[in-house]
Amino acid sequence: MKIAVNTRLLIKNKLDGIGWFTYENLKRITQSHQEHQFYFLFDRPFSDEFIFSKNIEPIIVSPSTRHPVLWYYWFEKRIPCVLNKIKPDIFLSPDGYLSLTTNVKSIPVIHDINFAHFPEDLPYSTRLYYNYFFPKYAKKAERIVTVSEYSKQDISSTYNIDKQNIDVVYNGSNPIYKPISDLEKINIKKEYTDGSEYFIFIGSIHPRKNVSRMLLAFDKFRKLGQKPYKIIIIGSLFFKNREMRNTLNSLEYKKDILFFGHQSPENIKDLLGAARALILASKFEGFGIPVLEAMNCDVPSIISESTSLPEVGGNAALYIDPFSIDSISNAMLKVADDTKWRNQLIENGKIQRKNFSWDKTANKLWESILKATKLQNQTSL
Repeated sequence: MKIAVNTRLLIKNKLDGIGWFTYENLKRITQSHQEHQFYFLFDRPFSDEFIFSKNIEPIIVSPSTRHPVLWYYWFEKRIPCVLNKIKPDIFLSPDGYLSLTTNVKSIPVIHDINFAHFPEDLPYSTRLYYNYFFPKYAKKAERIVTVSEYSKQDISSTYNIDKQNIDVVYNGSNPIYKPISDLEKINIKKEYTDGSEYFIFIGSIHPRKNVSRMLLAFDKFRKLGQKPYKIIIIGSLFFKNREMRNTLNSLEYKKDILFFGHQSPENIKDLLGAARALILASKFEGFGIPVLEAMNCDVPSIISESTSLPEVGGNAALYIDPFSIDSISNAMLKVADDTKWRNQLIENGKIQRKNFSWDKTANKLWESILKATKLQNQTSL
């Protein structure tokens, strides 16, 4: 079988949530199914670390896809030409984009459709592109893959897609995320927060991540509590962050908010492992990988009660109303003050995290490929 894959998000030292999904799954699938030929379609020079096995042929398809005009050109003009030469049995797109001008069977991984619900959080041209093309991608797809039951229901009801054609493959967590020793925690706090306890946020700084309300809640928490906590923000700036910057300037305790930008997994696992709790007060999540990473580090999470997050957090998280500053700040107080209760969340997390792994994800994704190509009798990984 010939399998063409959109690998444009495999960018060295710049993997984000979808990039890690692409990396972890393709690494397992290509190495476990060497009887099949894979064509990795990059939009720029690539790193050899992404060529996981000998049955992969990398192809650079220029130009780099940096904005909606180039997305359209790449997927509707350049990709069809390449697919016409390869003649693959299936085109797999881990970031959800498809080509509407090719007859090749296609599987998009549509992680979520937040843009259908919060279009104002995106630049005008981006939201126009997403809300015009993704319904068409969903209709074209031989099968759709998504990462939570919530997203499956959302895609089905919003785009009128039969649920039988949507497969759920939960995300996994990099094995680098694991508990650290008490001594390591002390040393990390000394190095990064002058010995203070801290909360941590991990994710792109994007309006749907609700960072402004989280910072307002942290400021209120500091005013209500006596402990000199800090909060560490890990992630790159994305769209529309003027509100967040204005909020930051208005805070009394802004000196205790530390922005660390993009970090390597090695640095993140140390910073996460020493945190009092992860905070993910998002308005919308398709999955929420940092919650799973926190569980694997024996760190509890404060997370939104909405969208997909309860599927991931189970009974190992404290849930908040993402639109209520009081709800978020009260959760911070609870985690800061009640060590016994915090430890129970950690114990619950040790059970909950067993439901997720990249091996399980890769097996499920491979099953979807086989369904789409009518080869269900093939073995899993």
